[in-house]
Amino acid sequence: MSTAEKAEFTPPRSASRRRRWTWLVVLAIAAVIVAGVVRGIHKSEADKTAAIEPPAIPTVKTATAHTGSIGYYVEALGTVTPVATVNLYSQINGQVVAVHYVEGQMVHRGDPLIEIDPRPYEAQLKQAQGTLQRDKGLLAQAEMDQARYKEAFDQQAIAAQTYEDQKQLVEQDRGTVQNDTGAVEYAQVQLSYCHLTSPINGRVGLRLIDPGNTVFSGGSNPLVVITQLQPITVVFNVAEDDLAQVRDQILHRTGLTVDAFDRSQQTKLATGKLLTLDNQIDTSTGTVRFRGQFENADLKLYPNQFVNARLLVKTLTNAVLIPTAGVQHNGTQAFVYVVSGNTVHIRTINELTTENGMAAVTGLNAEETVPITGFDKLQDGSKINIEGQSGKTPSASGGQ
Repeated sequence: MSTAEKAEFTPPRSASRRRRWTWLVVLAIAAVIVAGVVRGIHKSEADKTAAIEPPAIPTVKTATAHTGSIGYYVEALGTVTPVATVNLYSQINGQVVAVHYVEGQMVHRGDPLIEIDPRPYEAQLKQAQGTLQRDKGLLAQAEMDQARYKEAFDQQAIAAQTYEDQKQLVEQDRGTVQNDTGAVEYAQVQLSYCHLTSPINGRVGLRLIDPGNTVFSGGSNPLVVITQLQPITVVFNVAEDDLAQVRDQILHRTGLTVDAFDRSQQTKLATGKLLTLDNQIDTSTGTVRFRGQFENADLKLYPNQFVNARLLVKTLTNAVLIPTAGVQHNGTQAFVYVVSGNTVHIRTINELTTENGMAAVTGLNAEETVPITGFDKLQDGSKINIEGQSGKTPSASGGQ
């Protein structure tokens, strides 16, 4: 057999082996390429992860709970209400001849305010006094006649009827004198209405009348308004739910302290005492009206001024106290973050009362520590750094 014939008749087994090795080579190259791509992806992800810094651990200020005394207050909205407000009206007709006060002046009881022309009423008084004087003379004459008639009757010189008539005439004259006396007193009262004086201590309002104006009895407009400012009261509404404990304190002691604050509740205006409370609950609001009295020596309380009243009901002793800044609210529920090592945990508490930046709470023990800043970065289980501490946790150091 020739060489060409031998080549034509190569066994099929050798060709199959060559194809198999070719595929193995291709698969090996593909595997190498895929492995390289996967390693590149993993390395890229690792680089990105390494590039992202861990979240910073917040640094917060803290405070330690302690026991102490604090006032338990009932707070309510109130209105400054004068003890007395007097509107003076004219009770006679006449012309105003003088005004003795200045707008906004502080006046005292009995100080002159307004003068009305007294001449017509002085003349009426003189007439009444003249009539009285005349009728007193007639009465005196009738009494002398009665004495003579009695002496004559005792001697049976006149008839009994004559004596009895004289007695009745004397009684008539006495009645006339009494009527005249009343007329004189009435004229004196009318004359007194010409001189208007202040019935209370207080401040007069804006000027409402001027000299030369004519005033009339029964007019609808007052001539002057006087408001008492010292002392002054605040009327405030307390919820009926607080009535029981307030009433118990009133029954056991007197002089509950009331503080009046301005609209912003930042400035204390005055301190006074609880004066009284209303005798019924307002069903439309479910509140009871209380009245506190204030000396108002510096005149910081002004009639009809809106204030925030704070009634001291009792003093809590051995209460757990923390700064009010540490108390957070979730709706109506109060809670705090309690520090344990370098971790905080949420704990629900009850806030009893607050005073001067401190809050009395239950659900927290004395000597426990709570954060008072940085709440926007805190949640249950958060790691923290405490301001002022030199030591740092390892994770805190790694994050810096």
